Amino acid sequence: MTPDAHRVLGACPHDCPDTCSLVTTVENGVAVRVQGNPKHRHTDGVLCAKVSKYTERTHHPERLLTPLKRVGPKGSGQFAPVPWDEALDDIAQRLKAIAARDPQAILPYSYAGTMGLVQGEGMAGRFFHRLGASLLDRTICASAGAEALTQTLGNKVGMKVEHFAEAKLILIWGSNAIGSNLHFWRLAQQAKRDGARLVCIDPRRTETAEKCHEHLAIRPGTDAALAFALMHELIVHNWIDHDYVQRHTLGWDQLRERALQWPPARAAEVCGIPVEQITQLARDYGTTKPAAIRLNYGMQRVRGGGNAVRAVACLPALVGAWRHHAGGLLLSSSGHFPVNRAALQRPDLLGERRPRTINMSTIGDDLLRPASPEFGPAIEALIVYNSNPVAVAPDSSKVAQGFQRDNLFTVVLEQFQTDTADMADYVLPATTQLEHWDIHTSYGHTDVLLNRPAIEPLGEARPNTEVFRQLARRMGFTDACFNDDDLSLCRTALGEQVDFNALLEHGFATLALPEAPFADGHFPTPSGKCEFFSQRLADQGLDGLPDHLPNAELAGTSERYPLAMISPPARNFLNSSFVNVKSLRDIEGEPLLEIHPLDAKARHIRSGEVVRVFNDRGEYRCTARVSERARPGVVNGLGIWWRKLGLNGTNVNELTSQRLTDLGRAPTFYDCLVEVAPAEAG
Repeated sequence: MTPDAHRVLGACPHDCPDTCSLVTTVENGVAVRVQGNPKHRHTDGVLCAKVSKYTERTHHPERLLTPLKRVGPKGSGQFAPVPWDEALDDIAQRLKAIAARDPQAILPYSYAGTMGLVQGEGMAGRFFHRLGASLLDRTICASAGAEALTQTLGNKVGMKVEHFAEAKLILIWGSNAIGSNLHFWRLAQQAKRDGARLVCIDPRRTETAEKCHEHLAIRPGTDAALAFALMHELIVHNWIDHDYVQRHTLGWDQLRERALQWPPARAAEVCGIPVEQITQLARDYGTTKPAAIRLNYGMQRVRGGGNAVRAVACLPALVGAWRHHAGGLLLSSSGHFPVNRAALQRPDLLGERRPRTINMSTIGDDLLRPASPEFGPAIEALIVYNSNPVAVAPDSSKVAQGFQRDNLFTVVLEQFQTDTADMADYVLPATTQLEHWDIHTSYGHTDVLLNRPAIEPLGEARPNTEVFRQLARRMGFTDACFNDDDLSLCRTALGEQVDFNALLEHGFATLALPEAPFADGHFPTPSGKCEFFSQRLADQGLDGLPDHLPNAELAGTSERYPLAMISPPARNFLNSSFVNVKSLRDIEGEPLLEIHPLDAKARHIRSGEVVRVFNDRGEYRCTARVSERARPGVVNGLGIWWRKLGLNGTNVNELTSQRLTDLGRAPTFYDCLVEVAPAEAG
């Protein structure tokens, strides 16, 4: 470092279970390097290729650095700079006029562009609650799996990630850990070096699958069938921990009866894999101690995704894996964190009002929906922050159509001119993680992280919190909570539950949790047990037991669209973030569709040529890669590219539907039938 350089502790803001601790080197007010914090055990000094280039993102030549007002037609991307005061005055005036008629005609739209509690739904939550705007059901990524865990284990809880290093069998289920969970992968590699067996369950032969001992390339949406076949074998061979089941579970007799309906041969036919793979996996899981399962969210993006997660989440209790600190399951650890959301977001500001809730996954239909007694007022204003819905929401032709409405007033808080920003009436320049305060929990480990601003905001960029403070003042909201600064919000988020001085000193603090949280039961369910049978689901008129629900768009049921498509993330992007970082886009190359050699041959498709991928919802053009990463009958549309960087102004979500999952009201991105043809044939 130069004599005038210094280092600042921060946290990675992106939607990833690793939630790394960052060290930013600053010279003369410029962030010159971002590294992993070697003193944080979960980061261990290592960052992914994406975040290691964060200075390129922050100092990007295309950063939005001044407020912009639309001057061309809706969606043209034609804007002119405008002073902050003029922009905020006009926005507040427009929102006041709409709110005078019905504040529910105003909708916030946000997700995990930052995972921070403060720049996410901190001051924003206060603003929209005070306004009485429609509520947003934030379902687009994880809510089916989250609901499944809640119904089975009691919350989004599981084993500590660090203990995977000591497991003797690890099932990596629906996760390309090398690309999306790097620090877990390092633990799995440690376990492998110490003799553990690694098994990957994934329709795609991912980079992770290639480095495991075994890969079960099941069909999309058949995870529950596989889980039930494993249960069948555990029962038949008496690999059940009867003491644990008797003392710490609920509904075993009913689950046992259902599992016995799933012999391995039946599941093998449904899953499209050899029966021997199922029987061997069951033997391994039933006889290896400790055994651990790392789930990820890909598997729950189908019609029966919630039930599938419930079925898998039952397995550790059956074999008593929870007895061991290196056994059990991890999908999300976020339920362990004592976040004080009520103090942070202030839902009490609603008073007696009970606004409607709009599901973010059906925004395509809802933006086009007229006013009605059932729906309420048409959506007249949309405030988008921490999200890029035109690129990431399903059925994106309808999403784009809705955003192009001339009578929709749209404000977008953004760092770059995304597909969604192109559709805005105002674009307000947002800070990056290196320019603001925030506090972060994790869904992959159990540390709280504090993010300090390393540099001053570039140009006229402002944190989300400041934008909503300024709008609140202009709307006439005089509540004292709108005067809280960002550091106060950071302190509010976790209250007295976490030592804030430790966060200030070290950048992170570890929650005090048992090493094996469910060794003696004590699940955070109503019964205190792992609930194979959920009375809460039964009370809703749903099946209290998990079940296998076939995909809504089931392969083999459509002559026109014979191929199943999943859309896993491209390795060098994170959702639609980093698509505009040139060094990463150069590595990724171009929008790709992986197709198995047999399916390619039947369609006269060669690697490297442009293809049409299509169904009744739309058409997407991209480059074919003939590869055995795709299993026969399934194509992999790697996402999520910005639409305007696609070959025909679309991306893979042109093809996905707005149909929702069985639990959690989540989208079914991986429940999608398509056909593929050479582009010149179209």
